[in-house]
Amino acid sequence: MLEKTYQTRSGSIHYWLDIIDPEQITLVFLPGLTADHRLFEKQLAYFESKYNVFVWDAPGHAASWPFKFDFNLKDKAKWLNEILELENITKPIIIGQSMGGYVGQMFAELYPEKLQGFVAIDSAPLQRCYVTGLEIWLLKRMEPVYFYYPWKYLLKHGTEGVATSEYGRKLMREIMLGYDGDKKRYAALSGHGFRILAEAMETNLPYELKCPALLICGEKDRAGSCLRYNKAWHKKTGIPIEWIKGAGHNSNTDEPEIANALLEKFVVEKYFAEKL
Repeated sequence: MLEKTYQTRSGSIHYWLDIIDPEQITLVFLPGLTADHRLFEKQLAYFESKYNVFVWDAPGHAASWPFKFDFNLKDKAKWLNEILELENITKPIIIGQSMGGYVGQMFAELYPEKLQGFVAIDSAPLQRCYVTGLEIWLLKRMEPVYFYYPWKYLLKHGTEGVATSEYGRKLMREIMLGYDGDKKRYAALSGHGFRILAEAMETNLPYELKCPALLICGEKDRAGSCLRYNKAWHKKTGIPIEWIKGAGHNSNTDEPEIANALLEKFVVEKYFAEKL
């Protein structure tokens, strides 16, 4: 895949893409908070020879550093749109894991006519009605929690708490070790991410998905209230949901073959079938 950069007012965003046919759909992979493009390495290896693919290191993450934490969730979606326009990517299907799913929902709010499909992997709805006032309050105050928590326990919980497989845990540990020795940055990155998430929820925008959509969630997802959110999201909207047995919060790394099959089935049935 070709690595490129996009300069913003706050820093440079690194992204990777492989475009086979610009007239066809592009699978846009968006990793979760503190993770980077490696989170989707099994998906990229599977799909890059079949479809156009795109992935980024989100602002402030991994290669997209240094970066000022002066942006909000809407800025991230706007920057994503600017990059896609720059690359002439006109038919994106966003596949967002955790925080990446929130970015995707903001993108859907701002550019509903552009989004061809949306898949949330262990993410949650962005609408205000799903969260309590206490949850909003806590999201805004996570930075000191991460800063004062011992790094060895952060590393342990950040790997074992998000994945159930040996591969998934090893991968997340490698990603987290990129912040080793700079817990202040890790805490700032995490705190900022949760804060802009809460602020986006407080705007009480519709965040309606007007394109084909799919929810994927690991049955053993223990990240926050992800299981409760996904059950409510499915019940309220009717968006189909697929539960991956034995998988944790990073279900696409715990069961990559299953995740890839679900993604391909969604793409074929929900996009190509409608175009026939």
